[in-house]
Amino acid sequence: MKGEKGRSVEEKYTQWKSLVPVLYDWLANHNLVWPSLSCRWGPQLEQATYKTRQRLYLSEQTDGSVPNTLVIANCEVVKPRVAAAEHISQFNEEARSPFVKKYKTIIHPGEVNRIRELPQNSKIVATHTDSPDVLIWDVEAQPNRHAVLGAADSRPDLILTGHQENAEFALAMCPTEPFVLSGGKDKSVVLWSIQDHISTLAKEQGPTKSPGSTSTSTKHASKGGGGNDNHVGGPSVEARGIYQGHEDTVEDVQFCPSSAQEFCSVGDDSCLILWDARAGSTPAIKVEKAHNADIHCVDWNRHDVNLILTGSADNTIHVFDRRNLSSGSPVHKFVGHGAAVLCVQWSPDKSSVFGSSAEDGILNIWDHEKIGKRQDTTGLKAPNAPPGLFFQHAGHRDKVVDFHWNTSDPWTIVSVSDDCESTNGGGTLQIWRMIDLIYRPVDEVLAELDKFKPHILGCEQN
Repeated sequence: MKGEKGRSVEEKYTQWKSLVPVLYDWLANHNLVWPSLSCRWGPQLEQATYKTRQRLYLSEQTDGSVPNTLVIANCEVVKPRVAAAEHISQFNEEARSPFVKKYKTIIHPGEVNRIRELPQNSKIVATHTDSPDVLIWDVEAQPNRHAVLGAADSRPDLILTGHQENAEFALAMCPTEPFVLSGGKDKSVVLWSIQDHISTLAKEQGPTKSPGSTSTSTKHASKGGGGNDNHVGGPSVEARGIYQGHEDTVEDVQFCPSSAQEFCSVGDDSCLILWDARAGSTPAIKVEKAHNADIHCVDWNRHDVNLILTGSADNTIHVFDRRNLSSGSPVHKFVGHGAAVLCVQWSPDKSSVFGSSAEDGILNIWDHEKIGKRQDTTGLKAPNAPPGLFFQHAGHRDKVVDFHWNTSDPWTIVSVSDDCESTNGGGTLQIWRMIDLIYRPVDEVLAELDKFKPHILGCEQN
């Protein structure tokens, strides 16, 4: 059975590779020695004529022979319509891309399960590890470390305490305030304000203390709950609020893009819960059976705050309208993955577009506005494609554990797969951008193609 699955994945990959020059405007393939469970874009550093330079955050999940690390890399992003088709098709799966260069290594106390950057200052990142605590890092101020066996852990700039058990995956940063949200095995959603420490972490701002902020202390936060045995010293912040309503592990959390007081969470109890911090610590709205299995991921639409996206172990993605949650039914269901959905994320550019990645090794790009519309004059969409699906990225050969749209270059995506099952180790990081003929308005594309008609006819005559 495994052989059949392996062959089908390999066949899919071979077919995908042959189509790279046609489907992609740019692709960089970067082989990783160790798997990475999270990848995030950091700030843009500089603009040049044909490319930009940008920070990239990822992790190295090791086998213990060397420490786990948080990696800050510099990435060169080639601008649209610059790369030649021959160039992007010539990549070696075993090689590391020259476009991705390690800039700094932080020795992380425990494995890095999730990375999130602070929107107000993307040099500040939060990480989830195998402990109840959330760790806050100023990645520019942190010293560069050499990850060798026995090296001491880097010291976090701030430790957020409040969970009673390990909090490994559910982590979010607020778009409007320096707030952090987390969920864990204690079935709780926990909210912190790091306002008190913004002056220390981000030199640009003076010290301000928001009403209701809890005081900070410089006690050493412990690594309880089965986490790393090393105690990592550093100032700690206690929770501003603890919210209880889930009946199993909280797998993902997300802030409402327009309000620091509203957020949502999903978990292994198949529930989607909306919270309002102004109304207390109990759920504002609870959708009991949002999916037929564990819900792994959630995202809230920044362009239309009524739309919430969820992905589940039942292999489906649901879009909910928060104005109509009492019915418990999604406004759209998307079926197109062959295994559990691990990550969902709305496009930063277009309100109806989102991506989903899964254990089937596929990253799908969807547009819910295309459902029910019969318009595919480009011929690029497969005839049996699920409704709403308009692009499949099949460049990974194992489960795609994370991906992130680039807000500075909205159609450029970084994605990462954990390749342990297919290659017995390592991972693959890919940075890619589909060709713009796929997502631009059809009339625009046809008008552009029309310009090439004389040239094509001339070639035929010759």
